[in-house]
Amino acid sequence: MLGRTVTHALVGIDPRRVEVEAHIQRGLPAFAIVGLADRACQEAKARVRSSVAAAELDWPNHRITINLAPASLRKEGSGFDLPIALAVLAASHQVPDGALDGHAALGELGLDGRLRPVPGALVAAEGVRRAGLTHLVCAAESAPEVALAGVEPVGVRHLGEAVAYLRGEHEPPEPPPPDDDFESLAAVPDLRDVRGQARARRALEIAAAGGHNLLLAGPPGSGKSMLAERLGGLLPPLPREDMLRVASIASIAGEASAGNPTQWPPFRAPHHTCSAAALVGGGSRPRPGEISLAHRGVLFLDELPEFGRDALEALREPLESGVARISRVHEQITFPAEFQLVAAMNPCPCGYRGDGTDRCKCTPTRLEHYGGRISGPLLDRFDLHIDVPRVSFDDIAEPATPGESAGVRATVTRARARQIARAGKLNARLDARALWRVVALGRPERALLKRAADRFRLSARSTLRVLKVARTIADLEESDAVAAEHVAEALQLRCRERT
Repeated sequence: MLGRTVTHALVGIDPRRVEVEAHIQRGLPAFAIVGLADRACQEAKARVRSSVAAAELDWPNHRITINLAPASLRKEGSGFDLPIALAVLAASHQVPDGALDGHAALGELGLDGRLRPVPGALVAAEGVRRAGLTHLVCAAESAPEVALAGVEPVGVRHLGEAVAYLRGEHEPPEPPPPDDDFESLAAVPDLRDVRGQARARRALEIAAAGGHNLLLAGPPGSGKSMLAERLGGLLPPLPREDMLRVASIASIAGEASAGNPTQWPPFRAPHHTCSAAALVGGGSRPRPGEISLAHRGVLFLDELPEFGRDALEALREPLESGVARISRVHEQITFPAEFQLVAAMNPCPCGYRGDGTDRCKCTPTRLEHYGGRISGPLLDRFDLHIDVPRVSFDDIAEPATPGESAGVRATVTRARARQIARAGKLNARLDARALWRVVALGRPERALLKRAADRFRLSARSTLRVLKVARTIADLEESDAVAAEHVAEALQLRCRERT
C-alpha cells in the first residue's frame, strides 16, 4: 500500500518540491524515514504516531517506510510532520483515493494532534503555485500567508480537521483578508519631530531619493538616532512584488508580521552586540540575517564603532552586490539584501570632541584606536558623511512643521520615478558604465570634480559615489543635466574632515 503527499523544502528563499511517499507492508511493526532527513524531521516519527492516535484514527500495525524525494536534497525542520501523517493515512486508506490531488501540506504536529505553524509558509505557498497545485493544507495561523501567494489555504487546527476536510466532512474557515490599511500598520516617525539640523535633513532627503548610504557623526544627544529613524518615513511605499519578497524573507525568519505585510519599507536596527551570522545570515540551518530582513528598506547601525570588526567587514560585499551568499560544503545559499545602510557614531570615545566645549579629554592614542575600529573600505562605501552638531535651545524651541515627512516623501517619490524611468534602478545601484551614461559632465563640472579628487585623494569608488549623489541632487531638482552646484553639494556632503 502506497500513499503520497507533496510539500516543499526551503533552500534559502527558494522552495524545492518534495514528494512524501509512505509504504506499508507486512512485517514486524516499524517506522523508518529515509531521504536525508535531519534530526527534527526524524523526530516526526513520535509526533505523527501520537497525533494519529489523538485524532482517533488507526495507526497501521505494520512496517512503515517514509521516503522524502528527492533523496539528494537535505530535509530540515518539523514542517514535514503533516505531510508524513497524511501520506500514512492515505496509504492505509483512511483518506479517500484522490483526495490529496491538487493539494500540498505543511505544518508541525503536536502530540495531541494540534497543528502548529512553521516558518516559510509564504515561500512554500509560492512553490505550490509554481507547481500548478491549488490548495495548501496548513495551520490556521499560516492561512493569511498562504493566501498572499495566490494559493487556496486549507487552514486547520487539528489533524482530525485535516482528515475530515479530505473526507468531505468539514469545510475550513475562510482566511481573514490581509489588512489593506497600511497607514495604520506602520506608525512611521515624522521628520517634524527633529529640531534644527538643516544639513542633516537635506542629507536624509538626498539619501532617500537615491538609496544612498549615510553616516551620521556627532556628540551624544544631537539627534543622530532620531534622524535615522525618520528615514523610513521618507521612502515611498513598496510595490506589491517587493512587498511579497520582503514578506517571504520575514516568513522564513519566523517573523509574526509575515502574514499581514505592510507597504512601508522595513526598518531594522540590530544591537551592536549582534554577531556576523545574525547580521549577514547563516547558522547550522542558514537563515536570513538583518541585512536580508532590511531588503528594500533601511538597516540602521547605531554606535557603529561598537559593532564587532568581523560583523562590519561582512557587510562590504552585500553592500556592493545586493545579495548575501552563505557558503556550505554541499551548497551555496543566497538571500536578497538590497538595503540602505545608515550608521551613527560619536566623534570620539567620550563623544564630546568638537562640540564647542572642553569636556573631551581623549588622548591621541584613544582617538586613533577608536577610529581604527571602522575600516577604510567600509567608510568608503558611505555616500554621505554628515556631521550632526549639538542642537541649540533656540532650535529646540522652534515650532514643528506638521506633516513634514509627507511633503519630503512626495519629492522623493518623484525623484525615484525619474531614476527608474531613465535607468530601471536607483542611482545608488548603478554600475560605472551605466552611471557615465546618465551623468554627462560639462567642462566646469569635470574640472571641479578633478580638483576635489586630487585634493581629498578620492578613490575610484568615492569619485563614482560623488557622481551618484550629484545625479540624485539633480533629480530632486528635476534637472536633466548635472550642474556644477550639484557636484559641489555632493562633495560637501561626503568630504568631511574626520578625526
